[in-house]
Amino acid sequence: MRFGKTLKNSIYPPWEDKYIDYSKVKKLLREGDVDVDDSDNEVQPWTEKDEEAFVQELVNVQLDKVNNFQAEMSQKLRERTAACEAKLGSLVKKTDGETDNQEERRKIASEALQELDQITKEVSELEKYSRINFTGFLKAAKKHDRKRGARYQIRALVQVRLSHLPFNSEDYSPLLNRLSAMYTFARQTLNQGPETSQGPANEGGITHETYDSYKFWVHEDNVIEVKTYILRQLPVLLYNPTTSKELDVSQKDPTITSLYFDNPQFDLYNGKVTRAPEAGSLRLRWSGDLKDKPNIFLEKKVVTEDNHSSEVRVQLKEKHVMEFLKGEYGFEKKITRLEDVAHGESQQAEALKKDVEDIQSFIKEYGLQPMVRANYTRTAFQIPGDSRIRISLDTNLALIREDSLDPERPCRDPEDWHRHDIDDVAMQYPFSSINKGEISRFPHALLEIKLRHGARHAEWLDDLMVSHLVKEAPRFSKFAHGVAQLFEDNINTFPFWLGELENDIRRDPETAFHEEQERLAKRAEEEMVVGSFLGSKASPLPLMVGSPITRMQAGRGISPARSSVTAGVAAGPSSVPTAAREILPETESNRLARVADEADAQQANREVGETSYLSSLFPSFSTSRYAQAHRQRRSLPPGVEAPAVWIKDAGPVRVESKVWLANQRTFIKWQHVSVLLASLSLALYNAAGIDNTVAQVLAIVYTSFAVFASAWGWYMHETRARLIRERSGKDLDNLFGPIVVCVGLAAALVLNFGFKYQAALRAARDSQNNVLAASTFYNTTGEPGLPGLVKQENY
Repeated sequence: MRFGKTLKNSIYPPWEDKYIDYSKVKKLLREGDVDVDDSDNEVQPWTEKDEEAFVQELVNVQLDKVNNFQAEMSQKLRERTAACEAKLGSLVKKTDGETDNQEERRKIASEALQELDQITKEVSELEKYSRINFTGFLKAAKKHDRKRGARYQIRALVQVRLSHLPFNSEDYSPLLNRLSAMYTFARQTLNQGPETSQGPANEGGITHETYDSYKFWVHEDNVIEVKTYILRQLPVLLYNPTTSKELDVSQKDPTITSLYFDNPQFDLYNGKVTRAPEAGSLRLRWSGDLKDKPNIFLEKKVVTEDNHSSEVRVQLKEKHVMEFLKGEYGFEKKITRLEDVAHGESQQAEALKKDVEDIQSFIKEYGLQPMVRANYTRTAFQIPGDSRIRISLDTNLALIREDSLDPERPCRDPEDWHRHDIDDVAMQYPFSSINKGEISRFPHALLEIKLRHGARHAEWLDDLMVSHLVKEAPRFSKFAHGVAQLFEDNINTFPFWLGELENDIRRDPETAFHEEQERLAKRAEEEMVVGSFLGSKASPLPLMVGSPITRMQAGRGISPARSSVTAGVAAGPSSVPTAAREILPETESNRLARVADEADAQQANREVGETSYLSSLFPSFSTSRYAQAHRQRRSLPPGVEAPAVWIKDAGPVRVESKVWLANQRTFIKWQHVSVLLASLSLALYNAAGIDNTVAQVLAIVYTSFAVFASAWGWYMHETRARLIRERSGKDLDNLFGPIVVCVGLAAALVLNFGFKYQAALRAARDSQNNVLAASTFYNTTGEPGLPGLVKQENY
């Protein structure tokens, strides 16, 4: 897309005439003229007068117009913010009063909240305004230099002028922090913030908690919009907060440095990328500049096989870091002091000893040394004292080599633990003095959302995570990305996200909305079709009030109740969600439908114990909604007609490959059973003698079961394939075939055992009769002998 069209699409309508007049600038440049080639081919030569007119319009008129408007709007936003502070400040002063009118307080807070919404919106738009105009000036200068040859060059002049103007370099973080504090106070006054909807805060001082982490990339164009979206719900977490009654909070986002360790073989990196069991990592971390003597934390983290992590952390002073890494320092004084306070053994002292030994043995075992430095600016969002939702947004991420692998040109002194060329001068982003091969600047911001395990997801968080503002990046790691980018020649395994860095992660809101709808619909269809293969009666994902689909529809002017009812009309009144029916007016038809639903629920509770066993054996006794509808046809209320086409049947048939493959696997299993039974019957028939009638009959029986298994497998394969193609809601499981085969084989085995047992009894009786006959002959003749021979002798 050409920049002129991009600029037109980016214009905020109330400020339409305040943007750079790009079409006028191109007209003065006479872009349609023939390029200069030091000949007389140009129809209208570019003169000094033309150059002066172009530069005057671009550098003085347009640039001054944009800069003045940005400064004016920035000042107005600050004044409006100060007015809101004064309005809310009056409520702060009256907090201790008992005679205040609560309705008046809520009215003031509500008006202030509406004003804050408008201010945050304009702050976001002003940042976009500055960025698009800055790009416009550079585009115009570049176009001029390319068009007018080497004689006229103004890009350097424009860049110098832009660097001295604040409209593209203003930091909005202090203003956003002030807005965040006011948002929190206004929500508390109205009693409608996340503090009241998320349950009680954590007051137990839990130190070992499990969190569900979600990581995303955020394009630099969307950073301010994401910040303003979050701070409307969560306050900015300040590292040095002022008193609670002060609303004027002006503090820049802190810069955090993480120093990651590894060995020359990059064992920790390989374990992290390949997700090896018990993969560990080690880092030094501090906030701000090292010359300001901040607190330094050495953190060891190990991820177990069940994806849970355990962390060990100790706090060090700068002078003790190198001694600790070498194993020469072990907090001896602090341990002794803790034992003296406890007058003997101390649990804190023992825990500290264990942590020190754990980290130092980990360093010694792997031979770890500093490898990669990650420097970034962090904005944290969290309710103070409530750790259920923790959000961090990291910007200006720079990954820098910190190794000493090359003995001739080490990046760091091998006898020290950090680079002094960065820390001694407090070098800041973008670290222009660092050699090109030693630094990698990440092109996006990083958003991480941590939710305490088991906590309920807030609707606004779900909307953010599926919006066009973010791109999901699961398992992203600054350490892994830094090693992959800076030590490409030393490793053989790369993380999966590297291939996506060159792609534009921005998405159109309309496209993102439709993609999310398709994803949820596809997920519902998979649950419905595949669920019966797995033995579970999975039902389609309902369009309930509060789901992402209905919330996005609400943003487009469709109420949640209306969208839910519209989705349920095709399935009859009983399928309308209860939450939606509660929102609708209590008409006579709604009341009758509600009473019918309650009666159906009671009847289902009475019948569930009677039918659960039968439904597990025979599909005809299924308790699914489809089977119940066929057993008892219900009459529709007056004025309601059965739909001709169901919502689930609209559109083309889209079936996942795994659904077809699951059906084919079942068919192949049946053929496998058939082949085994046929082989058994053939071996039995060949081993049986001519007079062994029992073995021959059993061989024929096994052969019949083999034929039945083969035919049944083919029949069920075709039946299920047809149901899948028709998107039928029928149950796909059928236990008739397995029951027939299992019962028949069991009966054949019992009969085989019975026949063999009877044959053994007959053989035993015949043997006993022969013994008795021989004994009788011996007693008669007085001498032993064979009966046949005796008879012959007597003859």
